Amino acid sequence: MTKDNLKPGEFNPYYGTYIDKTAGLDLKSGLKVGGKRTINFLKSISNEKLEYRYAKGKWTIKEIIQHLIDAERVFAYRALRIAREDQTPLPGFEQDDYVLPSKANNRSLDQLLNEYAAVRQATVTLFDSFSDEMLIQLGTASNSPISVRAIGFIIIGHEIHHCDVIKERYLNS
Repeated sequence: MTKDNLKPGEFNPYYGTYIDKTAGLDLKSGLKVGGKRTINFLKSISNEKLEYRYAKGKWTIKEIIQHLIDAERVFAYRALRIAREDQTPLPGFEQDDYVLPSKANNRSLDQLLNEYAAVRQATVTLFDSFSDEMLIQLGTASNSPISVRAIGFIIIGHEIHHCDVIKERYLNS
C-alpha cells in the first residue's frame, strides 16, 4: 500500500506536504526502513550541532528528535483509536507547547535515540497488527477526517521532512 492508494477525504490537505514525501514507499516497510534510516542519520551528526539553533526561537536538533518522538506517539494513538472504530473526535495538539517542558537538551543523544527506537518499534508493531479494513477506517482528528493509513504516511513523511530540515538548515551552516 502506497500513498497513491489514499482517496480524497482521507486527510486534511495540511498533511499533503508530509504525505507527498512518501512517494514510492510502502506503508509498513516505510515505517520500518524509515526508522532505521533516521537513527543512522541522527547518529552521524556531531555533538557540537545537537544543541545548535539556526535562528532565534528555532528548535535544536535534540528538540527536533523529541518532537518526532512526541508527534509519533500522538499520531499512533490516533491511529489506534480510529482503527478500533472509536468515533470520538480527537483534539489537535500544539507542538510548540511540548518543546520546553520536554527538556530535550538535558538528555543525551543515546537517550533520545533509544526512546525514538522504542516508539518506532511500537508504531511498527501497531501498524503490523492492523488489517486492511482497519487501515481504511476513518475518524476525526484536529476537526478533520483522517484514515488510519493516512496517519501512517504522515508519520513517515513528517520524519522525512524534519530530517530534510536538519540537513538544510542545521548541517549546511
